[in-house]
Amino acid sequence: MSAAGALQKAVFIKLAGDAALTALIGPDGVHDHLQTRSHRPCIVIAGIDSRDASTASEAGEEHLVTLDVRTGEGGSRVVQEIAARVRMLLDDVPLVLAGFVLVSLLHRRTRIGRDAKAKGHVAEIEFRAVTE
Repeated sequence: MSAAGALQKAVFIKLAGDAALTALIGPDGVHDHLQTRSHRPCIVIAGIDSRDASTASEAGEEHLVTLDVRTGEGGSRVVQEIAARVRMLLDDVPLVLAGFVLVSLLHRRTRIGRDAKAKGHVAEIEFRAVTE
């Protein structure tokens, strides 16, 4: 498994295992891809962009992790609540990665907007992670 794969799995487990987040999005509300008939609200691990961040002495990677929070019609307040919970669960939290070490995981930005096509709201949350 790659470092990005191990990171994705750890993020999925952390989000799916939180009772307070599950109360907001329901069971099975965390996905690793956008499903055509997924219930709303939900969280989608939208992507991980990885690049080499090795030093002279350590092999490493930098990862930009993008999560999308999607809600139904009229869900601005709901998407903000869920995004805040996701940030609290992942920002600067030591996750255990299979076969790799997570050096840092920090929130970079959150962008919330209306998704007219899907008739709801979306929060795009980005984290920067470094693994060795």
